[in-house]
Amino acid sequence: MPHRYAELMFTAAVQARQEHYGARHDMARYEADNAGFDRLGSSEAAFIASRDSFYQATVSETGWPYVQHRGGPPGFLKVLDAKRLAYADFRGNRQYISAGNLSVNDRVALFLVDYQHRRRLKILGRLQSSEVADADPALVAALRPYPYRAAMERITVITVEAFDWNCSQHITPRYTEAQVHATVAPLLARIEALQAEVTALQAAARER
Repeated sequence: MPHRYAELMFTAAVQARQEHYGARHDMARYEADNAGFDRLGSSEAAFIASRDSFYQATVSETGWPYVQHRGGPPGFLKVLDAKRLAYADFRGNRQYISAGNLSVNDRVALFLVDYQHRRRLKILGRLQSSEVADADPALVAALRPYPYRAAMERITVITVEAFDWNCSQHITPRYTEAQVHATVAPLLARIEALQAEVTALQAAARER
């Protein structure tokens, strides 16, 4: 089975650029990888489940690309099975650019980044959305994050066409507030213990 991501993305123009920059030989071997890269495995599912945000690209009917950030509690983007992802679409800035683009072209590209471990996953797919009132109640319940106060407007299901892992080059490590807190918590506890010890020693010294 051909490398599905390369099959979709390595157009004639892309291959010409690869040839120009001396990358075509390596990319031809990359294309020959028979893993398929069109069905999500356990490593992809685990990576997706740990993300609290991703970027989603759509294309307008005039040909302009549009990238929007999607965020929520970790795991708000759910893997339903090897070929399907789903998430609740929350009310945002009310421009509805992504929604408008998707009404004429269902293609999307997702970009998921783990800045802490410098990993990124690219996913190509086709997106279908429905109003919350018209969606499967069980799916709505599964996608409703708790606690999260934003209003759910639509339920989104993405059929995966292909995916690819990027290398870690040029990813600057960044850390969430929770990650920083987890790292420094033992240090803060140690400082607190030392402060208590100093206070006790000072009190004992005054009593002598």
